Amino acid sequence: MTANLIWGGLLLAGLVYEIIALFNTRAGDTLSERVREWFRVHSRPGRAVFALTWTGFAVWFLAHILA
Repeated sequence: MTANLIWGGLLLAGLVYEIIALFNTRAGDTLSERVREWFRVHSRPGRAVFALTWTGFAVWFLAHILA
């Protein structure tokens, strides 16, 4: 298997699961709902940790891709 096939399969599986989660009635299935719970963004410290993590990742990834 090539790396493209593996990464493509992972992304496709995630996309399919997200689409299924969007159309069912269960709460907590989507990626955004999971991230909100994992980081506890309904609290001030959770929001701060998420914001720092997301910003740090975005800055690193942008530099990584453009380098």
